[in-house]
Amino acid sequence: MAITPESKMSQEVLAWRDPSMDSVLGTETPKDPNKGYIALLGWSINAIKAAQKFDRRYIVVAPDWAADFCTANNIPFIPWDFVRLNDRSMEIAEKLKAEGVDVAIPLFEETVEWSGAINSVLLNNPRMYGQSILFRDKALMKRRAQLGGIRVGIFEEAHEKDDIIRFMKRVNQTLLKLDGDPDDPIHVKAFDKAGCLGHRMIRTLEEIDTIPDEEYPLLMESHLSGWEFAVEAWIHDGKIKFLNISEYVTLGYSVFVPATKELESWREAITKQIELLVKTFDIQFGLIHPEYFVTSDGTMYFGEVAYRPPGFKAFELIERAYGFNAYQASMLVFDPKSTKEEVDAFFPREVVDAKGYAGCFGVYPRRRVVSKLEMPKECIEHPYFESHELVAPAEETVPDRSAFGTHWGLVFFFGDDPIKMRDLLKSQEELDFYV
Repeated sequence: MAITPESKMSQEVLAWRDPSMDSVLGTETPKDPNKGYIALLGWSINAIKAAQKFDRRYIVVAPDWAADFCTANNIPFIPWDFVRLNDRSMEIAEKLKAEGVDVAIPLFEETVEWSGAINSVLLNNPRMYGQSILFRDKALMKRRAQLGGIRVGIFEEAHEKDDIIRFMKRVNQTLLKLDGDPDDPIHVKAFDKAGCLGHRMIRTLEEIDTIPDEEYPLLMESHLSGWEFAVEAWIHDGKIKFLNISEYVTLGYSVFVPATKELESWREAITKQIELLVKTFDIQFGLIHPEYFVTSDGTMYFGEVAYRPPGFKAFELIERAYGFNAYQASMLVFDPKSTKEEVDAFFPREVVDAKGYAGCFGVYPRRRVVSKLEMPKECIEHPYFESHELVAPAEETVPDRSAFGTHWGLVFFFGDDPIKMRDLLKSQEELDFYV
């Protein structure tokens, strides 16, 4: 794509210039024309910075609002509206094909389906679009997992409130609950949203009334009691090249990598489950982010799998712990022109090559009314504290949290003891960051 000369940029556009970017400094890594040309679907500054330091050509496909930033910072860019697949959907695939792009990489959940549609054209593999639907529709995803012999909990779709009532009663009847016994909780989730968005734990029938009509249809699941964890696995030629286990301290609040020895002791069993997942979903390349539960007897249950970078800055945590750039790792395994030797040489050894433990905590205001950001001493004076991305509150009244809610920003830690890290992250839940 043509780069606009500075002399032709307006002052309004130039105001977006980031003088620290390699594309502005002229220090961008030279691109190898014999390696793949990659389209980044969505918006991630860290992914763009990683691409500028990598030897692959790249182009960003993002909404119109990114145009001025990309122009100001010499970033190759194509505007595209990812709101929905429609009659013009083939247009972006043809445009990228004409540009010479080899593969499209999804950067967030809503672009996974687009990447499947585009890559089915770029790689001449029509099945890739259907595969991307499996990564987006949680009900289809669970059914495909079942067909592959992967353990999942009980699940059904809900189109209205009565469906959830029937499901909850049926689950508890199956568990042989008697009158007067507390009901076992169930989970309801959006079909196609990332992470905790739209995720609710329902403990009583009365709580079902709090779900807005616009959130239907939903996926309903039985509650799985066990140790929940996440995996980030880079796949090339159908084989796992690097497998990170991310340990959740509290779901929706905190995570760190690598995991404790206790969770890492399950690595062999976890690896076998990921290999089964790769085979079941016919994954030949890319980055997958599955979540599992392991029970006290070692039984593993599949939660879900995503085909894009995880939330909670897990890529940044992995880079802090291991030193390699996880965005570049994804570009490498997605690129059809990457060789086995190049991929093998890129990744360090799991766990043993980690320089320490990197964790982060998602901050939610604990008060209904706040006036300022005030970092607690127990946080910033801890030797593991590194940085935070919290900002002053824009308004005093804290909105009610819908379902699991969305955190107000992350706090980052790094240290050499996983138990200290786990306890530190847990202790953050009792602190007030907004007062």
